[in-house]
This record gives sequence, C-alpha cells and structure tokens, in this order.
Amino acid sequence: MNRLARPAARRSAPRRSTTRRSTTRRSAVRTLVAAAAAATLLVGCGGGKDDKAGTGKPTGNAAAPAAAFPVTLTNAWGRTEVEKKPLKVATVSDGDTSIALALGLVPVITPDAEDGGPVPEYKQRALTKLGAGKPKTYDDTDGTDFEAIAAEAPDIILGMNTWSMDTDYAKLAPIAPVVTYTDKKHADTLTWQERLKNAAKALGMTAEADKVIAANDKAIGDAAAAHPEFKGKAYTYAVVHPEQLTFMSYADQDPGVFEQLGLKKTAKATGYNAEKNSVSLENLDELEADVLLMTYPFGDNGLLSASELETNKLFQSLTVVKGKHYAVIPSENTLSSAVAYPDALSFPWIVEKLTPLLAKAVAGT
Repeated sequence: MNRLARPAARRSAPRRSTTRRSTTRRSAVRTLVAAAAAATLLVGCGGGKDDKAGTGKPTGNAAAPAAAFPVTLTNAWGRTEVEKKPLKVATVSDGDTSIALALGLVPVITPDAEDGGPVPEYKQRALTKLGAGKPKTYDDTDGTDFEAIAAEAPDIILGMNTWSMDTDYAKLAPIAPVVTYTDKKHADTLTWQERLKNAAKALGMTAEADKVIAANDKAIGDAAAAHPEFKGKAYTYAVVHPEQLTFMSYADQDPGVFEQLGLKKTAKATGYNAEKNSVSLENLDELEADVLLMTYPFGDNGLLSASELETNKLFQSLTVVKGKHYAVIPSENTLSSAVAYPDALSFPWIVEKLTPLLAKAVAGT
C-alpha cells in the first residue's frame, strides 16, 4: 500500500486528507486517460439498470453461480465462511466502500467518510453509473457503529482497509461473515489489487476484479505512453504534516502512481526511511530533484503554509524551484489523499488528475 500521506508514527491527516480511511479516525492527459478511467468505472461498476440503490446487488453479469459457494477464507482472527452469494454488503472503511463500488455493488451501509460533505468525484461517478444515490451511512466519530451495521442485516462485511480490525472483529463476526486480511501487518502492506482480489473471492466476483485491475493498468499504461518525457525523471514528494516537513518518497517507500508513470526516486531518497523522514527548514536542499511535488493536507494545521514555504529563501534557491519544475498536489479535491492511498475505484481518477500536473512540472510551466 502506498502510504505517502503518513509519517512514520502513523500520524493521521484530517478525514478528507488521508485515505485509506480507517473507521476509527475522524481527525484527520484528461484527454487521454478519461476514456480509460470511464472504462474502468464501466467495467468495475457494471452498466446494467437492474440494480437498485442500496440493495448491494451486482449489476450486469456480476452474479456468481451457486456452485462457487460456499467459500472459506482464513484471516488473522479465524475463518470466514460464506455459505452463499452475498447480496447485502456492509463496509467498515471508505476503502472498502471503494472496493464494493468498483465491483458494481452499492453497500447497504458505510461509514460517513465525507462527514456529511460532498462525495469525491471518483465515487460520485461510480454511484451515478450505478444509478444510485449516496449510500446509507453511520457516524464513525467514536469508531465502528456495530448496531447500525447489524440493523441492516448484511450478508457480508468488508474490512480489507481498516486499522481497527483487531478490536472490531469480535463484534463484527456475530453480525455477518467478515472479509479481512490474513495477517495483522497487512493492514499497512497490502496493495489495492490484493485487497480487491481478496474481497472478490468472498463475493464470488474474481473475474470482475480482474477486469477492474486490467482497466486500471490500461489507464496508467496509456498515460505513461503519452508522456515519454516522464521516463527517468527523478522526483521528490514531500508532505507538510503538523509537526514536520516529511520526505515521503524515501527509498523503500512503495513506488505508487508516480513511478508507474515513469518517474524515479532521487539519490537522496536512500537517506530516508519510514522511521527517519523529517526534513528541517535548514536542509531544504534535500528536496532537490528534477521534479518536486508537495502537498499540504493539514491546511492551517500544517507545520507551515504553501506561501510560507514558497517565500523561504532557501526553498526559492533550489534549482527545481527556480526552473518551475515544482507542483502542489491539491488536497481540497481529495487528490493528495487519494494519491496516498490509491484503491480500485480512485486509481484511474488519480491518473487522470495527476498526469497533467506532472506534465506541467516536468516541462517547467
């Protein structure tokens, strides 16, 4: 999993600024890839009109034959037995909601990841494609609302993207079969493809998951092919957290979308890791690269604002800044959080939005 918006101590951004979006936390191109992104939603969400919002029923030909069940999956807390094709799906994180929507399922209940605010563009696209309104939600300010989930009588509960399963599993399992990771460390380490595939097994939708992955691969492959100038450009990605300026593209950090588009980490990346990733204002030259990407997901709660950094004389002296090979990845439209935690649903939208920003930074415009 790409954890670009989190420093080593697993400090969390505000809710809309991070996203793999655990339910226990509240504080925290277009021309070329749009067709591929739309194709992903079409493949992942299904195109049929026979689905009713909130039923959890798959659209199109998503239904699995009865012979595919029962399904038994092991997890870090026991075994999950799925006796028959699940129709009513509940989710315990926004990332799990993305899995369901990517597979063409509208959950019967989800955590309120938007805190009552607007739905992110990529999610709204999926809901519109499915002919659905905003799914029913529960307030997860104090954690998972087990009573709200139980009241919807789900056939299955998706928990592939939550950090709270160690405490939640015992309360969720009596409600419905819980689909989650096989090792507790997988809360951090699984890729979005692995999370999608594991959930799809329990849903009898492995073929649909493969199609989503293939469509997403095509979206980023097409974008990279359209921008050969990205190939081999060294980049630094830094995030302004409340307590530090964080060098997030350290050597063993997941490659993420940037490197799939052709960029590579700078040589300085070897000097940073998950436990050592703070850059002092006296050492801003550590950010030097062919391309510098910054994000400010904490807004006024960050260590410093964009204007404060950009008027810093040392920052202004950087070759990458003077050459205008510098870009800010916005957080207001949820792009910075989506980049940090890409999932099956957001991935093509990330490519669509990020590619033109990178093109301008590489070109120095």
